[in-house]
Amino acid sequence: MRSLPLPLTLTARLSPVAVLAAAGWALSSGPLAAPQAAEHTPAEEKTGTQSASAPSTSTESKTYTAAPAPCGSVAEKTVTSLVPGAKKAGKEIPSTDSALRRTCSWNALEGYDYRWLDVSFEIMGSDEAARKSYTARTEEKSGGGAVPGLGDSAYSVVNLTTEDKQQTREGTVVARAANALVVITYNGSDFESKKAPDTDTINKGAIKAAKEAVAALEDGGGKG
Repeated sequence: MRSLPLPLTLTARLSPVAVLAAAGWALSSGPLAAPQAAEHTPAEEKTGTQSASAPSTSTESKTYTAAPAPCGSVAEKTVTSLVPGAKKAGKEIPSTDSALRRTCSWNALEGYDYRWLDVSFEIMGSDEAARKSYTARTEEKSGGGAVPGLGDSAYSVVNLTTEDKQQTREGTVVARAANALVVITYNGSDFESKKAPDTDTINKGAIKAAKEAVAALEDGGGKG
């Protein structure tokens, strides 16, 4: 299999097709369209569909006052494993308020295999505000399930999309820790076979990144 040159440095999040265009491919639209099929993918253990919101007895507090550096929240070996060929340092996406919202992205096209990983931190004004945002986000992405032991509550879901016969599988993990949200997006495609990585690969990869990101937050990132 021949290797394609890696795409140019991206200044904002691009769809896999935009990356392909930079590599000389010609497709009419990106594969990250509206999901055609949602796949039930809770945690690494099969827990079944559960309520995304977990009861909390915490008071109106503000444990975290600032978002941690997102590009340092995931170990380099994890980046290498999940996004082969990506620059380990990642690229932080500009934010209108970097104290409260920060995102780092890693992406690479190695040969015909494409992978993208986003790690985002969002700091809310209170635990209650974070709970409401968490509930709203998980309700938008139905078909997944709870991830036990991750933050105060966490939810994982994987969706498969197909555009121009090209499959892309994307996993999302939303985790809440006190007044902070950690959101992981991990997707992949194979542009030779036009197939996507299997559900287990994407789900476990997203959960692994989420566990490391939540640990980075809890280990001192922006505590008040």
